[in-house]
Amino acid sequence: MTALAPVVWGSTYLVTTEFLPPERPLLAAVLRALPAGLLLLVMVRQLPRGAWWWKAAVLGTLNIGIFFALLFVAAYRLPGGIAATIGAIQPLLVAVLASRVLTERLTVRKVLAGTAGIAGVALLVLHGQSRLDLLGVLAALGGAGSMAAGVVLVKKWGQPASPLTVTSWQLIAGGMFLAPFALIIEGAPPALSLTNGFGYLYLTLVGTAVAYVLWFRGLSALPVSSTVFLGLLSPVVATLLGYLFLSESLSTGQLVGAVIVLASLVSVNLACTKRAGPARSTELSTAALESSGTVACK
Repeated sequence: MTALAPVVWGSTYLVTTEFLPPERPLLAAVLRALPAGLLLLVMVRQLPRGAWWWKAAVLGTLNIGIFFALLFVAAYRLPGGIAATIGAIQPLLVAVLASRVLTERLTVRKVLAGTAGIAGVALLVLHGQSRLDLLGVLAALGGAGSMAAGVVLVKKWGQPASPLTVTSWQLIAGGMFLAPFALIIEGAPPALSLTNGFGYLYLTLVGTAVAYVLWFRGLSALPVSSTVFLGLLSPVVATLLGYLFLSESLSTGQLVGAVIVLASLVSVNLACTKRAGPARSTELSTAALESSGTVACK
C-alpha cells in the first residue's frame, strides 16, 4: 500500500505538462497541498493538541512546504534528468539520519542499494544533458534533505492520531507556508479551463490526499530507512507514462536503469522481510511481535 504513493507521484509530470497552466509551479503546489489538507481536516474534525501544533508545523514545512518550493526551483534551473538524479540521493540521506536519530542500522546493503538507486535513476532519466546550475543543484539537494529530515522526524515523533488526521495537519501547514510565495512570485491565479480544473482535482485528491495518507501511514508502521527506497518508483513510473502517453523514447539504457532501481528497492525491503520472518514464528504476544518485526528490520 505504501508503494502506491510514489507510483501515483510518478504521474505528476504527465498531469502537470498536459493539464495544468504553464509556469505556475508554486500555484500547483499550493493547490495540491492546502485544499487536500482542508478536505481531510473536515473529514477527521480533529485539531492538533499541545506540542503537536508546532510539531505539525515543522513536519508540514519540511515534508511539503520547503520540499515543494525547492523542488520547483530545481525544476526551473536544471534539466529534469539531473534534478531527478540528485533527488535520488534521498534514500541514502534518510538511512544516515535514521542511523543517528532512530538507531536504525546503517548497513552495507542499504548503502549499496542507495548508490545503485542513484545510478539506476541516472540511466533512466539522463539523456546527454550537461547543463548545471549551482543554485539549481543546491535546491535539489536541499529539497531531498528537507524531506529526508521530515520523514525521519515523522518516525521519531510518532503519530498521535490517525494517518488521515496527521496528514491533514501537515498539508495545511505546508500549503500555508507556500501560499505567500506563490502570490508574491507568480501573482494572482489565472483563469482556469476545464482541463486545468481536472488536473488540479486529480493532484489534490489522488496525488496528494490519498498518496500522502498512504505514505505517512507506511512511515508509521515500517522502518523508515527501508520504506523511503520505495520513492525510487516515481521516476520509473514517470518514464513509463511518458513512453505510453507522450510518445517519448525508451532506450535499452533506460530499461537497464529501471531494472537497477527496482532491484535496489527490492533488495532492501526483502532483507527486512527475511529478518522479520523468524521472529514471527516464535511464541510471543502481539505487541512483542510488532516490536520484534521492527527491530529485525533495523
